[in-house]
Amino acid sequence: MMIVSAELLAWIDYLQPSSRINRRFWAPGAELNTGTYAPHEVAVRNARLAGPFTLDEHGFALDSFPTAITDWEANYGADSPYAREICAIAAAMSGADLVVPMGGMTRSSGLTGAHVQPPAAEAHVDFTERSAHKLAERIYTARRPDGAGYDRFICFSIWRALSPPPQDMPLALCDGRSVRDDEGTHNTKVDVDELPTGDAIFADVPGEEDMLAATIFHYSPDHRWWYFPDMTVDEVIFIKFYDSDHSLAWRTPHTAFRDASRPDAIERRSMEFRGVAFFTRD
Repeated sequence: MMIVSAELLAWIDYLQPSSRINRRFWAPGAELNTGTYAPHEVAVRNARLAGPFTLDEHGFALDSFPTAITDWEANYGADSPYAREICAIAAAMSGADLVVPMGGMTRSSGLTGAHVQPPAAEAHVDFTERSAHKLAERIYTARRPDGAGYDRFICFSIWRALSPPPQDMPLALCDGRSVRDDEGTHNTKVDVDELPTGDAIFADVPGEEDMLAATIFHYSPDHRWWYFPDMTVDEVIFIKFYDSDHSLAWRTPHTAFRDASRPDAIERRSMEFRGVAFFTRD
């Protein structure tokens, strides 16, 4: 049995300071970032040998929630059986009293396709402050049009490994306490049928200012990275994309990384499912 070390060195892509037009084009089975990135070697620590890690202190947490799902391609939707599991998991881990599922996707370090995306390749958070607040307001109003509102919300993802361990591209998570509040640059998500080429990559995109945007990060030696090696299908990671309560760890930069320390690693396949957890006034 291979002994997993307490720390390994890995390369994580960060946004270059010279990058100006930052977009992420999203097509079935493919993604294209227009930003300019460069790899930085960082220490990624074994979270199983530390912790415990909590949402309020670190911005992410691991827990065990066995699933009844086997047909993952039938469970991407917000009304799917897995969405109901997600609601129960998110409520249990966050303490929120209303969880609204958004939808899921699978990622693979091997073959991709119409419903399987490649692993995320750079340090990022999936929302900006503006896009998170707009999304939460829209989702809450649609779910409870006559509700009394909410005091707090968390945009989140529940991440689950579907392939057996060890995975060749684990998920790296940045301790929220090591990220300054003023860090981050917006990266607009542009959905397309096919990835653009040539001048079209940087051409004007109508309505871009109202599209969902992620936050991408420049390298900082202060960032503290962690991962959970050898994840099983019964485990989940709750990742904070955005917590409106900034007195706590309120966001978690994350990315896939290639684990060169495991020659026995196999292709990683994972499921991530997004949602919004509300702490309501009802």
